[in-house]
Amino acid sequence: MPNQKILYITTEMYPYQEDTNMAAVVNKMALKMHNEGNDVRVFMPRFGQISERKFQLHEVIRLSGMNIIINDLDQPLIIKVASLPGERLQVYFIDNEEYFKRKQYYFDDEGTPFPDNDERAIFFARGVIETIKKLNWVPDVIHINGWMASFVPVYLKTYYESDTYFKDARIVLSLYNEKDAELDQNIGEKLKFDNISGLKALDKPTIQSFVIESMNYVDMVVKGDEFLEGDLDTSFNETSTQKSEYLDVDSINQLY
Repeated sequence: MPNQKILYITTEMYPYQEDTNMAAVVNKMALKMHNEGNDVRVFMPRFGQISERKFQLHEVIRLSGMNIIINDLDQPLIIKVASLPGERLQVYFIDNEEYFKRKQYYFDDEGTPFPDNDERAIFFARGVIETIKKLNWVPDVIHINGWMASFVPVYLKTYYESDTYFKDARIVLSLYNEKDAELDQNIGEKLKFDNISGLKALDKPTIQSFVIESMNYVDMVVKGDEFLEGDLDTSFNETSTQKSEYLDVDSINQLY
């Protein structure tokens, strides 16, 4: 159905990331829906590996300048934007020197997860939500891709529950086999600062446990990878949320 406002929130997208299924799928989904006459926006983190010069990112001054409080610390939110190369599709980048300047994504060169991955995910989720509100652009569909993005529906249905801005948006979550890792054991205290508590994911906070948690806060769950692994596959099979098996990009319209 054309003429919808569709928001893709993702941690990966080609060509900013290459060689992953998520990056390729998000690129194809967003372009397909854009070319079919929908108003499509994409939001993702501005990881340090993404070249501002190569992809012609520039800061959006009117959207930047907000501070987001994480764990009782003010963190400045910087918004950058670029057009997908060769396309008239806008991609917005959530940036912050403290959280996203480093060249690696979630693990250091020795494969150790960054101790602030939890704060980075909280900052990303809140940064996307606050920026969308500042844009005064109300999405009909919000499509979540990647573990950091999975914090968005959790926040929308808890911290922002009384905010009517997103009340009519349909939220779709795609699941991918991402590398799992523990998150900071104090994440519960950080979320409590935003009046979020009682999450099952807090029993053993990991990247995957928050993706699984977010299944309870969306309208539909879909396989982003054709075959899911381990607990992710089990949780997909057991969830009471409406769900869909893997769809090729040509069939993605069925989700909206």
